[in-house]
Amino acid sequence: LKAVILIGGPQKGTRFRPLSFEVPKPLFPVAGVPMVQHHIEACAKVPGMKEILLMGFYQPHEALSRFLVSAQQEFKIPIRYLQEYAALGTGGGIYHFRDQILSGGAEAFFVLNADVCSEFPLQEMLEFWQQHGDVHSFVILGTTANRTQALNYGCIVANADTQEVQHYVEKPSTFVSEIINCGIYLFTPSIFQHIGEVFQRNQQELALEESSNGWQRAEVIRLEQDVFTALAGSGKLYVYKTDGFWSQIKSAGSAIYASRLYLNQYSKSHPERLAQNKPGGPVIRGNVYIHPTASIDSTAVLGPNVSIGEGVTVGAGVRVRESIVLHGASLHDHTCVLNTIVGWDSTIGRWARVEGTPSDPNPNDPYAKIDSETLFRDGRLTPSITILGCSVTIPAEVVILNSIVLPHKELSRSYKNQIIL
Repeated sequence: LKAVILIGGPQKGTRFRPLSFEVPKPLFPVAGVPMVQHHIEACAKVPGMKEILLMGFYQPHEALSRFLVSAQQEFKIPIRYLQEYAALGTGGGIYHFRDQILSGGAEAFFVLNADVCSEFPLQEMLEFWQQHGDVHSFVILGTTANRTQALNYGCIVANADTQEVQHYVEKPSTFVSEIINCGIYLFTPSIFQHIGEVFQRNQQELALEESSNGWQRAEVIRLEQDVFTALAGSGKLYVYKTDGFWSQIKSAGSAIYASRLYLNQYSKSHPERLAQNKPGGPVIRGNVYIHPTASIDSTAVLGPNVSIGEGVTVGAGVRVRESIVLHGASLHDHTCVLNTIVGWDSTIGRWARVEGTPSDPNPNDPYAKIDSETLFRDGRLTPSITILGCSVTIPAEVVILNSIVLPHKELSRSYKNQIIL
C-alpha cells in the first residue's frame, strides 16, 4: 500500500491569506500540528503502508523539507515530496508520477486532498474494497450533507445495496444527491488506464484546435470531472459512507472549526496532547492544546477549542476562546481573544479585545457543513473570524472586531469590519 497526499501549490490558498504568506497552507498548524500531519498519522497507522508521497507544485521549501525529515523520524515510514512542474489538477499529478507511485509493486494506493480534515477511516475503506472483491474497482469516501450545501461539492448517486456509484456530478446546479465526495480515495493501478484515456482524448481535442499554447492543457486532468463522471455506472466505482467528522479547510475561518473537530478526537486518539487543569496552572475549559514551550500565567482562562503554539506568552487574566495562537505571539495582561487567529510573533496590548464572528455550520443540523463564505457581500466585508497576520502589534485598550490585519502592521486605534492593508 502507498498513500499520495495532494498539497496543491502557492497560487492556491488565496482564501487562506494572510496566513498562507508565511507558511505553505499544508503546514499551517491545526490543533497544534501541521494540517497535513493529521493525514500522515492516519496513513502511517494502516498496516502494510510502505510509503507516503506528498505531491504539489511548491518550490523546494525549507519549512517543507524540515517537516518531511521530522515526520519520517516520527512515523518511521518513507515520506517523499514530488514536485509538479505546473498545476496539473488532481488527476494530472498522479498520472505524471505514476511510475513513482507504482514502484515497488503497490497493489493499491490512497489519494487524499490536504485541505480536508477528517477521521480518515482508511482501514475501513480498505476492508470495504476487499469485500467487494474486484481488484479493478475504486472507492470514494463519501459523507452526507444537507440538500442546499450538497450543491457545493461533488455529488454521488449510489446503489443502496451495493454502494456502486451510478452517477457523479461535480458541483451540480440542481439537487442530485445528499452524498458528497470527501476528497479521499482508494485506487488500484488500473486507475491510470482511465486517466490515460482522458489524457489521450485531451491531446486529440487539442490537435484539432491547433492552439499555440495548448501543450500544457492536455496534462491538466481533474479526477472529479474528467475521471469519476466517466467511471460512474461502469461497475468500477464504489462509495464508502462515513459517519465520522469531515470538513473542508478552505478559508482561515474553517481552520478554527477543523481545530475543534481534531481536539475533540484527541480525547480518544492523543489524550497527551490535551491540557489538563493543574494546581498553579491556568484554568482550562474544554479541549485545549498548549505547546510545552508556551508560558501561561496561572490566572489565564483558556478554552474551549484553543490551540497555543510554541513560545507563546500569555499574561495574567487573559481570556482565550475558540482561537488559534501561533508561535511567538504574546498576549499581555487582561486581553480577551475570541474567534481569532493570532499570527506568528504578534503582540496584543493590555486590556485589548480582539474578536471575530464564528462561521460554524448550523449546530441543529447534523449534516450541515461549513459554508465557504465569500469575503465580501454587497460590497461589505462579511463578519468572520478575526485574523492577525505575522508580527502585528495591537496597542493597549483597543477593540479589533471582525477584521483581517495584514502582516507587519502596527495599529494605533480600534477597528471594526475592515481589512487593514
